[in-house]
Amino acid sequence: MELGLIGLGKMGAPMTQRLLQQKHTVRVYDADPVKSHELARLGARPAETLDELVTGLKAPRTVWVMLPAGGVTETMFRSLASLLEPGDLGVDGGNSHYRDSIRRAGEWAERGLHFLDVGTSGGIWGLREGYSLMIGGEVEQVERLRPVFAALAPAPDRGWGRVGAHGAGHFAKMVHNGIEYGLMQAYAEGFAILHAKPDLIEDSAGVAELWRNGSVIRSWLLDLITAALAENPAMTGISGVVADSGEGRWTVAEAVDLNVPAPVITLSLLNRLTSRMETRYADQLLAVMRQKFGGHAVDASG
Repeated sequence: MELGLIGLGKMGAPMTQRLLQQKHTVRVYDADPVKSHELARLGARPAETLDELVTGLKAPRTVWVMLPAGGVTETMFRSLASLLEPGDLGVDGGNSHYRDSIRRAGEWAERGLHFLDVGTSGGIWGLREGYSLMIGGEVEQVERLRPVFAALAPAPDRGWGRVGAHGAGHFAKMVHNGIEYGLMQAYAEGFAILHAKPDLIEDSAGVAELWRNGSVIRSWLLDLITAALAENPAMTGISGVVADSGEGRWTVAEAVDLNVPAPVITLSLLNRLTSRMETRYADQLLAVMRQKFGGHAVDASG
């Protein structure tokens, strides 16, 4: 299948590679042309301009956007709406707010254009492991992109699916990231307790490795923790400042609006804010987990 992909960062580039590996035709565009030409060596077809990307696709066109939430995504979809033709499909695979996706779908429908919001999880490991894809929009358009979703997911029959109408994909991804905040916080606190008892626990990395096999708390996050502790058990040189992507905040705000108690997610968000004022071992481990997943840890040495 042929599609255009815009935004070749830490998610867009490996997604393009995964699609190319499965013999899809991918036309790519990024504000930095170097990124496009790097992928051209793997078989992607680079475009120098947005107009060139659109005109190079056969109708009905599909254009998938992987850009940061906010103004840059808003500007891109407005530009695309002016270039695409009725029947064409736009996909927002970034972390946009679900309310923006609902609005955007309505605006595109007025032009005869289709829209899907796809919450995408997998980080830098998605190229190898596949991506979890939470899709919001019309059933017909989801089916239209079935070959693409099947290629990006861990397997053709799992890891992807329509979760509801427009906005549902990004709503599900928002809650997914809120849950992730809580899980990461629990792991970080638990290992901080282990670390605080060195006279009894000789090897926290060894405990982590044990828990990876057969334990009820085994997970991908625990895999990342095990690797991090094996490399740097004392978290030497790692700042405890933990960033947040914004989706944790949205999840907490939505919980308040819906009168749904969410104390674990809320406190995990507040802890990230607290981490910017003092350094603790748990925060250092949180920062490393985020780095391993595809974010950035901060070196305390500068």
